[in-house]
Amino acid sequence: MSKSKAQAIQWLSDVEDHDYPAAVSYLTLLYSPKQVAEIIAALRLAPIAAFKAKDIFRASQLSLLGVSNHHVEKDRSKIQDGKALSPLLLLRDPLNGKVVIADGYHRLCAIYEFDEDAFIPCKIV
Repeated sequence: MSKSKAQAIQWLSDVEDHDYPAAVSYLTLLYSPKQVAEIIAALRLAPIAAFKAKDIFRASQLSLLGVSNHHVEKDRSKIQDGKALSPLLLLRDPLNGKVVIADGYHRLCAIYEFDEDAFIPCKIV
C-alpha cells in the first residue's frame, strides 16, 4: 500500500482497558500468575513508545498472519474506516532473546500490510 494509507492510520492516545485482560490471558500461558501481575502493573505505568512494524515482527520472531484471518480483517477495516487503534502491549523477554506481543498481534499484522515501515505506538516493559 502507499505511504498515504499508512499515514491515515489513527491511534488512541492510550491502550484500551480491555487489552489488559487479553494480555493476561495470553501471558498466563507463558509466565506464572505472579509474574503476569507484575508485568501488567508495569505495562499500565509504561509510557507510549513507537517502533516500526517490521522491527516488531523481527524482534518477536512471529510470522505475518494471512489476509484470510478474521481478526486481521477486522483491524484492516478499522484502518480503512479511519477508526483509531489501540497501542500494542509488548514485553522484552531477554531469556529467549525476543519481544513477546502480549496484545496487538492482529493489529500489527493489519498495519504491516499497509506499510511495514509504519511506526506503531506501544507500551513495552
